Amino acid sequence: MNYSKILSKKSENLNDLALSLKSHYSLADPFPHIQIDNFFSNEYLETVLQEFPDLSKLTDSQNYKNQNEIKFANNDYKNFPETIKDFFNFLNSKIFLNFLQTITSIKESLIADEQLNGGGLHEIKTGGLLKVHTDFSKHPTNNFDRRVNVLIYLNKDWKKQYKGCLELWDKEMKNCKQRILPSFNKMVIFSTTDFSNHGHPDPIECPKNISRKSIALYYFSKGRPKEEVLNVDQKNRTYFKNRLGFKK
Repeated sequence: MNYSKILSKKSENLNDLALSLKSHYSLADPFPHIQIDNFFSNEYLETVLQEFPDLSKLTDSQNYKNQNEIKFANNDYKNFPETIKDFFNFLNSKIFLNFLQTITSIKESLIADEQLNGGGLHEIKTGGLLKVHTDFSKHPTNNFDRRVNVLIYLNKDWKKQYKGCLELWDKEMKNCKQRILPSFNKMVIFSTTDFSNHGHPDPIECPKNISRKSIALYYFSKGRPKEEVLNVDQKNRTYFKNRLGFKK
C-alpha cells in the first residue's frame, strides 16, 4: 500500500518528525503526551470522515450508557469501509510503530493490537461523556502491557462551547493540566500508566445533527517499567476517578 497518500507534507519523513518532537513528548505535563495538528493528509482524512458510519445505527456497535460513560464504539474491523480499513492498516503498520517507538522513547518493542480491544471507531452524541479515568493495563487475551494511546479526531468546526475537550489531569486528581479541543485532523498520543488520568467528563452540548467522532488505537509491549504500575495485583480494568469538588 502507498502510505504517502495518508500523510501530510509535514509528516513525510516520520523519523525526523519523531526525533524533533520526542523531548517535547517526554517533558509534557501532567504525563508524556503530544498533540499534532495536520499530521495526516486533509484530503485522505476527508474520505475517512465521509465513510465514518453512524455507530448508533450499527447492530454490532457497543452502546455504553452509565454514570461514567455515554458513547458508542465499534471495533468490527472486517465490516469497516475500505478507506477506514486502510487507515487502520497504516496505524498498525511497522512504519507507524517505528514512529511511536521513537517519539515516546519507550524501550520495550511496541506491538499493535489488530483486535482493536477498546479501540476502533468512537462516537459521542449530545449529552454523551467519558469521565476521567485510567485505562485497563493488560491486553485481555495475551496479557501484554498497554503502553500508548493514539486518538485521531474527525470533528470539523468543533466549538469550545460544545465541550468534549480531552482533559489530562494530574496524578492527585486535583487539577486539569491540559484541555485539548477534538478538532479535525488532530492526533493525540500519550503514554498509558496507572497515573495517566484522562477523559472528557462533562456532557457535550453539540447540535443534534453532529457528533464527536474519533479513531482510537492502543499499543502494547511485553513488560514495562515497575514505576508505571500502582499495584501489580490490582484488577485489570478501567478505573474512573473523582475530580476535586465532584463526587461519584
